[in-house]
Amino acid sequence: MLRVTLMAAVLAAPAVAQELRAPDQVTGADDAARSAALFTEMGKVLQHPRCLNCHPVTGGPTQGDDMHPHNPPIVRGEADFGAAGLNCNSCHGTENIRYLTKPGSIPGHDPWQLAPVSMGWQGRSLAEICAQIKDPARNSGKDLAAILDHHARDGLVGWGWAPGEGHTPAPGSQQLFGELTRAWIDTGAVCPAG
Repeated sequence: MLRVTLMAAVLAAPAVAQELRAPDQVTGADDAARSAALFTEMGKVLQHPRCLNCHPVTGGPTQGDDMHPHNPPIVRGEADFGAAGLNCNSCHGTENIRYLTKPGSIPGHDPWQLAPVSMGWQGRSLAEICAQIKDPARNSGKDLAAILDHHARDGLVGWGWAPGEGHTPAPGSQQLFGELTRAWIDTGAVCPAG
């Protein structure tokens, strides 16, 4: 009976986890082709539910590996921090909190908030996401060095690899994602074809 239950749990698990290759495992015919290939590898993180749930194009956040609408229903609010009187930190504390009565957890980090509308990625191609990331008019004024710092050291980005019980982590690690970002920048920060 235990074997059947374990097998059912394995079959029901979401299929979002992917292996993330190291920069030296990503090749291309020249620097530009390798750069685009590096960003494609980065896309395994950028297009993972841990990132996409907080990068909606419209409305409020989504949640879970299936990216269902946030429950309770939440709106973005003026500062990407939830509606007045119901800010994100009303439920999301400074760390993940395990449920007491069932498996799972409430994600937490300080701060906990949505990405700006200009950095909404849900439903966008990897080429479109790349263009957004590189555009200081849409990325809160970040140059390539600031993008690297955000990817490699920002704690909210890092939460994607330690999301708490019931949440599938992003592939690889924040360190590896930072290394991929560094290699992408060093090879010209080329976006993949649309």
